[in-house]
Amino acid sequence: MRTTHASLAATLAIAVAGAAIAAPAAAQTKPAMEKCYGVSLAGKNDCKAGAGTSCAGTSKANYQGNAWKLVKVGTCVKTKTPKGTGSLTPKA
Repeated sequence: MRTTHASLAATLAIAVAGAAIAAPAAAQTKPAMEKCYGVSLAGKNDCKAGAGTSCAGTSKANYQGNAWKLVKVGTCVKTKTPKGTGSLTPKA
């Protein structure tokens, strides 16, 4: 009977150790991202907000059409704002 419990305990220990090792690898997997124009708040864009701006955090207005934010692929055009939906290309 003792051997059975020892074998079960060893099997569980190996399974738990394997799961602990696999977890960080899965956590490092990042979803595919795409640029989504017209969805960021003023000063919260990821980069390039048109003439007079240089990069991240330089947009001047909420939902600025030429400022983008990275979002999960497939969610951009579904994102609703007070000025319409997100766009995969700069908005006028």
